Amino acid sequence: MTTQTHDSRPPLTWVALPIVYVVWGSTYLGIHYVVQTMPPLIGAGIRFVVAAVVLAAVLAILRGPSVLRVPWRRLGTAALIGLLLLTGGNGMVGIAEQHISSGLAALLVASVPLWLVVFRVSTGDRPPAATVGGVLVGFGGLALLTLTHGGGSGDVTGVVVILLASLSWSIGSFLSSRLPMPENPFAASVYEMAAGGLALLAAGFGRGEALHVGEVSRASWLGLAYLIVFGSLVAFTSYVWLLGNAPISLVGTYAYVNPAVAVLLGVAFAGEHASWTILAGGLVIILGVGLVVSTERRPRTAAPPEPGSEGGPAVESPTQARR
Repeated sequence: MTTQTHDSRPPLTWVALPIVYVVWGSTYLGIHYVVQTMPPLIGAGIRFVVAAVVLAAVLAILRGPSVLRVPWRRLGTAALIGLLLLTGGNGMVGIAEQHISSGLAALLVASVPLWLVVFRVSTGDRPPAATVGGVLVGFGGLALLTLTHGGGSGDVTGVVVILLASLSWSIGSFLSSRLPMPENPFAASVYEMAAGGLALLAAGFGRGEALHVGEVSRASWLGLAYLIVFGSLVAFTSYVWLLGNAPISLVGTYAYVNPAVAVLLGVAFAGEHASWTILAGGLVIILGVGLVVSTERRPRTAAPPEPGSEGGPAVESPTQARR
């Protein structure tokens, strides 16, 4: 006979998750303004390099410079994750938003939880039926938006680029919980943002982008500042912490909530049109999050689970994952 126990996840989980839900939803609007007068890859590169320098300085002051000293292997892993999450993931979002609306971009990123569950299954994990069902419901809304190009809110190029960005982000998210990372999640954020930002700058210049400071609008500078402070320093570090402390399928549900925030802000501030296709597809996607969140928040049972079973953690603890 088993008895239920309280949810053993750190209380900070339910603080960090809403931050990722809401703040990252607003970053799509920030990117919309940045790419109006600033090259997408160079703009993203500046964002993450500056954020990495600021976060490193704060850590050195609060914890001492030793917090930034990590073994070369863990440093290399953090750099790899940064390339996947930020160069491949975030960089392509900026390119895509030159072709599609910010709301449609956020809705298409909802493919992230689908890939995460596929990756879990491929490694022998067995997500509960409700988790799989929630992802499939969300994928139904994703398919509607993809096939209709958001009711005319974007073109094929933007749709393809954003789906590739989602795949790159999903791979980085999945690997970060299974490869040896720096013990301190904020130090990991520093190296991920530094590597991703430098690679974005290199890719931007290699792509022929040029930053003409005099031509950059005030709105673009304000959008960039918002992305650095809230999108990177606040939301990204919260996301990195969640990857080591919460089930990966629960963390991935941010991709269901971000679109609602992005669509509303795009309509309110950027003059974007929310077609019935976007509203219908977005509603289906958001409905899927209820199934996933309710399943992943369900209290554990006192009976010891078998390794790899649903009763065990979907993601190792930070210590386990980073050894």
